[in-house]
Amino acid sequence: MANETKVLNVEGMSCMHCVAAVKESVGALPGVTKVEPDLASKTVKVEFDGDQVKLDDIKEKIQDAGYEVV
Repeated sequence: MANETKVLNVEGMSCMHCVAAVKESVGALPGVTKVEPDLASKTVKVEFDGDQVKLDDIKEKIQDAGYEVV
């Protein structure tokens, strides 16, 4: 079990619906244990098991939800 925490800069989040969409989308990935979007800082903090899910998969889920990881 390789627990990792990453903070991603995300463009396009502007409301609580955006926060919920990112949280639900990323949280559905196996191995993701915590998702904390922050509107004020335009970031998403993600805790995950690197043996189960890769950072690129997390970024892809955010982009699939309509937001840009920068």
